[in-house]
Amino acid sequence: MVRFRSLPRSITAVAFLACLVLWPLMCLGIRLFPNNGDGTESVFDNLLQFAEAPEYRNGADCPVALNGGLVSSCDPSLVHIAMTLDSEYLRGSMAAVHSVLCHASCPEHVFFHFIAAEFDPVTPRVLTRLVRSTFPSLLNFKVYIFREDTVINLISSSIRQALENPLNYARNYLGDILDPCVDRVIYLDSDVILVDDIHKLWNITLTESRVIGAPEYCHANFKKYFTEKFWSDPVLSRVFRSKKPCYFNTGVMVMDLVKWREGNYRREIENWMELQRKRRIYELGSLPPFLLVFAGNVEAVDHRWNQHGLGGDNVKGSCRSLHPGPVSLLHWSGKGKPWVRLDKKQPCPLDYLWERYDLYQPNQFIRGKHRPKPFDLSTTISIGLVNEKSLAMV
Repeated sequence: MVRFRSLPRSITAVAFLACLVLWPLMCLGIRLFPNNGDGTESVFDNLLQFAEAPEYRNGADCPVALNGGLVSSCDPSLVHIAMTLDSEYLRGSMAAVHSVLCHASCPEHVFFHFIAAEFDPVTPRVLTRLVRSTFPSLLNFKVYIFREDTVINLISSSIRQALENPLNYARNYLGDILDPCVDRVIYLDSDVILVDDIHKLWNITLTESRVIGAPEYCHANFKKYFTEKFWSDPVLSRVFRSKKPCYFNTGVMVMDLVKWREGNYRREIENWMELQRKRRIYELGSLPPFLLVFAGNVEAVDHRWNQHGLGGDNVKGSCRSLHPGPVSLLHWSGKGKPWVRLDKKQPCPLDYLWERYDLYQPNQFIRGKHRPKPFDLSTTISIGLVNEKSLAMV
């Protein structure tokens, strides 16, 4: 966790940069660099050109693995993380996994559930091989095929075409996709980086009847997420009548899958999506149905766990800075993605922090380990207050 105090901006910025540069070298787990020793590279490796990540091992205080070291997704000591995996965001997903393992106190007790699209240009079989070759010490994962016809007829047009991708809606079906023994999961978008121990987020308590936990932003203009047609209809708008709804970002959520399945919330979300096709009650992709079902009944998680909006202003394309305060997770939600801007040599300052976990190295591929790229500490970052209202609409 990184905490910002009332220091001059220049000092705070340099301190944060220094922590992020060095942190991958000071991971909480034990890191070993494997060496395959044969000096050969397959066509598969040459094509994808992802450097092999270091090995990550548990510290001394971690639980003892059950079943003689063989990991089952039903092991109750595991931390479960669900992410989508596709060719467009593959580079982001790999960096996100790398950051999670790097900072986890017990990386061998983290289990990844990757949801892959059925008709992605890169097949789920190839994606599975890619994950295994990039993280050869990471045996704790499964790749699930998401059938796009499950949701394709429920998706309506959005303000950005990227929001219409069927894989954006896979989070609605985690209760059906994952093994029934998985009763809790952290859902993460592919454009995030963790700089803190994932076990801390995993251990938050979902009180009372709450099904999900996420950072809330109650100063955001909640009405903007729905059309005037929705708010003028007394039957529709009464869904929020007895609540105090706040915006939350669905890119980082802790989900109780037992309550999710029992409440059949997947079907409730689908009902709102069906109504949207008929009445046009919102404009923003997969987010509004979650707000309709859960806003006002979310376990509020500390804002440090979703410093979102770093993708920049969706209209102007301008860069954004961090919220003041502690940082555990950085989220490049919005139109701009760090790997795209870096490749175009038009990065925002915070994109250099994401780059520290990037394993894609087309010109610097080294079989056996990932060598961090040179980093210029003179890069300046403006750490100032970011308006919650502007951050929320991404």
